[in-house]
Amino acid sequence: MINYESLICEETAYFTVGKTFYRPHSKITRDLGVLAAKVYKQTQEKLRVLDVMTGCGVRSIRYYLESDADYIWSNDSNPENKETIEYNLGFILQENKGKISYQNANNIFFECYNNKDYYDLVDVDAFGSPNPYLSTALWATKIGGLIYLTCTDGRTGTGHLPEKCLQVYGSYGRSHPAAQEQVLRLIIGSALQQAATMGLGIEPIFSFFTGQNYRVMLRLLPKINLSLDNYGFLGYCHQCGEYATISYQQLGKSRCYDQEEKQDYNYTISGAMWLGNLHNQEYLKTMKNLAINLKWRKVSDLLSTMINESNFPPYFYTLGEIGRRGKLDIPKRSQLITALENQGFSATITHINPQAIKTNATLKKCIYIALVS
Repeated sequence: MINYESLICEETAYFTVGKTFYRPHSKITRDLGVLAAKVYKQTQEKLRVLDVMTGCGVRSIRYYLESDADYIWSNDSNPENKETIEYNLGFILQENKGKISYQNANNIFFECYNNKDYYDLVDVDAFGSPNPYLSTALWATKIGGLIYLTCTDGRTGTGHLPEKCLQVYGSYGRSHPAAQEQVLRLIIGSALQQAATMGLGIEPIFSFFTGQNYRVMLRLLPKINLSLDNYGFLGYCHQCGEYATISYQQLGKSRCYDQEEKQDYNYTISGAMWLGNLHNQEYLKTMKNLAINLKWRKVSDLLSTMINESNFPPYFYTLGEIGRRGKLDIPKRSQLITALENQGFSATITHINPQAIKTNATLKKCIYIALVS
């Protein structure tokens, strides 16, 4: 039985959890989803949402109330959640602005494709990897529409389970200090490759690591955009700590050269994966303006960080790695960024790791500047 007096409030949404799964700490991922959907609605003047793993329905409620969605299809594979879901979403049904179903997500995607019923935003809040639903989710998404993917399995993509990574993503993920960013890039790269098989493309709107889970918002493009420039490999040298992006043509030819020791070292190679920008800066700037208007300070600060980190190489350097390899005290992040900028380099914090920086300088240069500054 539902305890109707124990309602939870999240922004404009009031709901009960019952026996469904609800994680309060994931609110910021829902905030980002609401903002991205709101920007889409303002630019496209229409927003139909397919929340295919709705759980308690909080995302559906917030898309409807805060993103001004025109229509919500909420689905959950567990019919035992029916009482809770229909209580929470009943007002949407009463306004004839949505429907609820209890099926496997892939069945929903097939139904959308067969009926040519495409959605502006498809939210796939999967447990584990989103890849079992990836290719079919594309079938349910309108060209130009958004796909919001969740990954709760960080071990597979961070190098702890490389063979499983190959099974899930069709890519080999190895361990290195920036492996959390690698997971985001594996998800995007997998979506990019799947879209290409359909003659379509993928663009990241934003990529977010919560400290535990991974969330990626993608836009479906009408043409293939997979290229040798944005889809390739990341090399990491365990000897010196440097990174390199490696194209398909460079496989087997690219090696790390240590000028001090006058010796070549093999890169540990991960991939293939997305090597382009993690975020769309202009889209995020619009989201940030909305967050400021809503007085969502934590979200607007996060978006500022994501905007600044957009155009940097596909890796970061941890302060601990700089200190360990340079045999020096761990430098202060802000001081190191300022020192790098004073030397003509670009550098910024990254939301992925609070004890790391993104920069276009080499690790060796970072160590040198940390020593002399």
